[in-house]
Amino acid sequence: MDPPLQEMARRGRTSEGLQQSVALPQGAGVRLEMKGARHATGRSRGIFDRKERRPEMQKTMIARLLPAALLALASGSASAAGFQLLEQNASGIGNAYAGSAAVAENASTIYFNPAGMTQLQAREVSAGLSLVRPSFKFTNQGSRTGFLTANAQDAGDWAALPNAYLSWALDKDLYVGIGMGAPFGLVTEYNNDWVGAAHSVKFDIRTININPSIAWRVNDKVSLGFGLNWQKMDVEYVKRVALSPLAPLGTLEADDSSWGWNVGALFSVSDVTKVGVSYRSKIKHDLEGSLTVDSSGRVLMNPPASASVELPDTFIFSVAHRIDPKWELLGDVSWTGWSSIDRVDIVPQGMAVDVLDTDYQDTWRVALGANYQLNDAWKLKFGVAFDETPVKSAEKRLTALPDNDRIWFSFGGQWKPSKASTLDMGVAYLYVDDTKINNGDTRKGVVIGEYDSSVWILGAQYSMSF
Repeated sequence: MDPPLQEMARRGRTSEGLQQSVALPQGAGVRLEMKGARHATGRSRGIFDRKERRPEMQKTMIARLLPAALLALASGSASAAGFQLLEQNASGIGNAYAGSAAVAENASTIYFNPAGMTQLQAREVSAGLSLVRPSFKFTNQGSRTGFLTANAQDAGDWAALPNAYLSWALDKDLYVGIGMGAPFGLVTEYNNDWVGAAHSVKFDIRTININPSIAWRVNDKVSLGFGLNWQKMDVEYVKRVALSPLAPLGTLEADDSSWGWNVGALFSVSDVTKVGVSYRSKIKHDLEGSLTVDSSGRVLMNPPASASVELPDTFIFSVAHRIDPKWELLGDVSWTGWSSIDRVDIVPQGMAVDVLDTDYQDTWRVALGANYQLNDAWKLKFGVAFDETPVKSAEKRLTALPDNDRIWFSFGGQWKPSKASTLDMGVAYLYVDDTKINNGDTRKGVVIGEYDSSVWILGAQYSMSF
């Protein structure tokens, strides 16, 4: 950020004074936005501006708009540690996603372990929606943030996470499929005069992942799977540029699309035991967009801006074991390489203006679950999990992501109204211990306090073979 602008804001000048003192070109930056998505403030981005459409173009336009619509919905709030979203189906919520790479109970196995498609019917479709409600309630305990003194509202809110999958058998041993979901996402939003407003007012990460996949049954014991991942990432980051409620707001809006890959294997150890392993690669995003500084609706600066982030790779080891006709036990150990995100430099016109010093560590997650077959139509699901945070300490914790270790308590049910259709429902409560923060510097101020946090997750998944 321009040093004179920061200095004037620190000395307490009003936004009008800043407008009079600094002569800056308006609209100097290039704003990159994904057509068809809806901005967080509700403004349309113009995909529907054209007045005429030929009938033969409708199918093509539907294909183009579906990913954009999913991205608009998938402005999720992190439910797994960091800003990872495990809700790539809703059928796993009831088990806290225990056994995720081994169960292969519907086409959503495309995400967790593509080799699982060999366990499905010849053609299957599955779609679901998860509703996530995090709560981040901050209590100030002596923050040193200049003229920013207001209390904080709850920074969490409801978010919707859709998913959709299709699996198709080419022959008895070769399957192809495609999946769509949102594997990473985060929204935290505070009032714009709270004590940490120079750290963050709003932080919104949205992703959509399209995952074409293939699976091959090597023999009765072993299946292998592989997938490619096209991923779209949108980021919006809003903060005060100085330690005053009258200081202008700076807003970074940037996006990128990139590619990754995933592999998996499924082993049928016996008639009652399956073991699954899967790996998803890192995906690097070189985000491009604009950094807008505005005061009372007037743009003071709008230069092009960029930031780079390498989303982590993940590894899952899962077991599913049927004890008897009624009971099945599930287990899951997963690793996430969060250390790929050490820091994020936000760079307008080639100069680092802001640094998110995340210094994340790699994490582990352990989950245990059970299924009880109540009768031919109903199955009950149970699960618990421990999810480790990538945040190392209170000094490294960001107001944009006040993350901590969490414990999952999950329950769900599966209803089969017919042989070809299944409806899964689940609910989970995530307990988060009191979360300390002591982060900042002389420029942004030091935020000192404690978060009272928790997460609720509700979801439903419908699956059908045809």
